[in-house]
Amino acid sequence: MTDREKLKILLSKAQEINSEQDTDKLLILLSDLARDMIEADRCSLFLLDEEKNELWTKVAHGVDRIRVPSDKGFVGWVATHGEPLIVEDAYKDPRFNPEVDRETGYRTRNVLSVPLFNRKGKVLGVFQAVNKKEGSFSKEDVELLSLLAKFASSAVETSILQTKIKEAYREAIMKLSHAAEYKDPETFNHIVRVGMFAKLMGEALGLDKQVCEDLMLAAPMHDVGKIGIPDAILQKRGKLTEEEWEVMKQHTIIGYNILKSSKSELLQMAALVALDHHEKWDGSGYPYGKKGEEISLWGRITSIADVFDALMSKRPYKDPWPLEKTVDYMKSQREKAFDPEILDLFLENIDKVMEIRERFAD
Repeated sequence: MTDREKLKILLSKAQEINSEQDTDKLLILLSDLARDMIEADRCSLFLLDEEKNELWTKVAHGVDRIRVPSDKGFVGWVATHGEPLIVEDAYKDPRFNPEVDRETGYRTRNVLSVPLFNRKGKVLGVFQAVNKKEGSFSKEDVELLSLLAKFASSAVETSILQTKIKEAYREAIMKLSHAAEYKDPETFNHIVRVGMFAKLMGEALGLDKQVCEDLMLAAPMHDVGKIGIPDAILQKRGKLTEEEWEVMKQHTIIGYNILKSSKSELLQMAALVALDHHEKWDGSGYPYGKKGEEISLWGRITSIADVFDALMSKRPYKDPWPLEKTVDYMKSQREKAFDPEILDLFLENIDKVMEIRERFAD
């Protein structure tokens, strides 16, 4: 392939690479581009897992995920030394592990591997091209793969940073959600389960992946407004007086007011969850007596998740209900308390619901 042809390939992919926001898709694009420009049979992008001391394939043409010790094989050598490596004959090199070839029936001839570095010069992984279609890998191939490795490194590092930010954000939200529970006889795992149930229903409804992730974090904030309810009412063991009940119902509005002013789409969703999770499909709920689809989708979903888990859980004032009794009650509230379509989807996925309950048991 001439330099002109390589430039043409690069320019044809430039806009797509520049506009791609999904890290996984971007890494696939870069791997495909590397394979085509270097004229290799396949490319793999290995990332370093420091906790497991392994390198694993984020992208791998022609094979399923591969995991190797971080100091073994060609990729292990490159990750350890931080230098590019060209191997002319894989089977004559003692660093080569032919196990993958034996499992797949593939025959590795020659290999080019280059390291991926973060901004501080630390190795993130290895970009590897296998089997040059004609001849051997050249210095020019090293330069090309190293250039694409810089793009890949930037994408990987940004993804890692975003993941850390999301994890911190999620932890902060879960702690905020649990703050109200310190004053109320519910467990931390209750709010976790409500979030997981809500995500499950979002998926069953065919909602966008990110929306489902947001819903998983928004639903646990349903009772955050209880922070503003006096302890004497919130922790009262007996039946509330009419006046006390009116105060208790205000937790929905308090929660909404806490969250509504945020510019975050997630917290705006959570504000509607807090406001609407006690509204009922037939209009008999509170605080505003909304009916049917006047109630936000997020409130309708969370209502089902919250009630189901509360009935199935032990509380100081009640023993846990068995599954059959709980399901019968939920069905009895179809088109009364609950959106019938969402309730049907919830019950159709009851096996997955119970798996979540077992995984996050109190």
